[in-house]
Amino acid sequence: MARLIDIKLPKAIAFALRLPQNDPRSQQLRVLKKLLKKARFTAFGQHYGFDKILLSPDRGKTFQQAVPVHDYDKIYTEWWQKTLEGVPDVTWPGKIKYYALSSGTSEAASKYIPVTREMLRSNRVNYIRQFLSLLTYEHLPRNAVTKGFLMLGGATDLQKGKAGWFAGDLSGILAKNRPFWFQTFYKPGGRIAKIKDWNEKLNEIVEHAKDWDIGYIVGVPAWCQMCMEMVIEHYKVATIHDVWPNLGFFVHGGVAFEPYKKGFEKLLGKPIVYIENYLSSEGFIGYKDREHAKGMRLVLDNNIFLEFVPFDDHNFDNEGKMVANPQTLMVHEVEEGKEYALLMSTNAGAWRYLIGDTVRFVDKERCEIVITGRTKHFLSLVGEHLSVENMNKAIELVSDEFNVSIPEFTVVGFPHQNLFAHKWYVACNDTVDSTALVQKIDQHLCQLNDDYATERTSALKEVFIEVLPEQAFLQFMKAEGKLGSQHKFPRVLKGKMLKDWNAFLEEFKGNHPA
Repeated sequence: MARLIDIKLPKAIAFALRLPQNDPRSQQLRVLKKLLKKARFTAFGQHYGFDKILLSPDRGKTFQQAVPVHDYDKIYTEWWQKTLEGVPDVTWPGKIKYYALSSGTSEAASKYIPVTREMLRSNRVNYIRQFLSLLTYEHLPRNAVTKGFLMLGGATDLQKGKAGWFAGDLSGILAKNRPFWFQTFYKPGGRIAKIKDWNEKLNEIVEHAKDWDIGYIVGVPAWCQMCMEMVIEHYKVATIHDVWPNLGFFVHGGVAFEPYKKGFEKLLGKPIVYIENYLSSEGFIGYKDREHAKGMRLVLDNNIFLEFVPFDDHNFDNEGKMVANPQTLMVHEVEEGKEYALLMSTNAGAWRYLIGDTVRFVDKERCEIVITGRTKHFLSLVGEHLSVENMNKAIELVSDEFNVSIPEFTVVGFPHQNLFAHKWYVACNDTVDSTALVQKIDQHLCQLNDDYATERTSALKEVFIEVLPEQAFLQFMKAEGKLGSQHKFPRVLKGKMLKDWNAFLEEFKGNHPA
């Protein structure tokens, strides 16, 4: 039967239809063995003795003992930098043809994350698996699945390096390498997808929107919401369903959707289904595979070996930097309800690589997780341990209570009257009482986080807020060179980006007096 499937279907579809084994530990050890065998003749594999690790009876533990953990700076300086010069067989066999430019929500310059053809194939398999899982959704509009889909991503016109490689947003690389059977449904199409200027691309999409029958949208929530708002305004209609009546679901990832949900609902003529996936520049990590799932199911059998570092004071310092030899766990060793930083080893030559996200297992048996934040994006000035997850939930709650849309926000911590304070900056174009808003945010955070509640009675003296038009956040991202596509506004501002934000606000307020 498998042979017939392989003959009649593209390989990615055939592989996606295979049922995975149930044992997470076995799945992961098989993946690790496959990765080690493939990379054992690379410079990295020779340096760290992949052949010896493969012969070990306890391959997982031996791998963890032999290979150090890496953040981007370490693996780039010691290994990946050579691949940009065209050197083959560094951390993965062959030359690297593509690099995903990723700065995430950090203040650093763009990172060059290797993207191999093997990784693109793995991503394609997981997209198909997620698509097939939609067929089990009870409330998914069936007609939406057969319509076109709009993918709001980076430009497919990639920059070319001297050694012959190409670099750009991962979404642009994925769109450029889309399979032939993808073309019929894909919007905005090849010509518009090549456009690098984000505003020009959005305007082109708006102009052609009425000609497309869109069943679902894929992208980062903030930019998809902006696109829909522009379409509604351009065609002078009440909702997006007046232009795209068959729009049935939205596939999103990268950031928590809760803060955007209220804004989305105001643009709709009828309810749609929201589907989350976990696609990073380093690989496709997981997706929501059933309608009422608590979180996203990790992909454990498709070329990514995952490790989990308890996100605590033993493994990370106050700035969120990982210690040299952290405690690392495999998937069968984790506990529900605890927060972990994610390490990845992949078929793109990442090895024990810290991607910077933190996750929490909400269903260990099903290997379902939720993203809780970033290792360097949390506030703990005095032990309040305020996570991005807490912030997102508080914003979701006040958005419902005040019936307002808050598409963006960020938080800053600073010394205040010999103690400390937080200041929230929220984007809101609706009329709202800022004093009542910050009181409610503070109240919800006290209920969500015991450490925060304790510190609000002692060292965390005040919580301030400044309500800004959404345009302020967009203009700042543009000024930072991070407008559009995969870029997300950081939920916590520190360091250079905080200085840039303060300087920007001074100029913005001068040009937009209250």
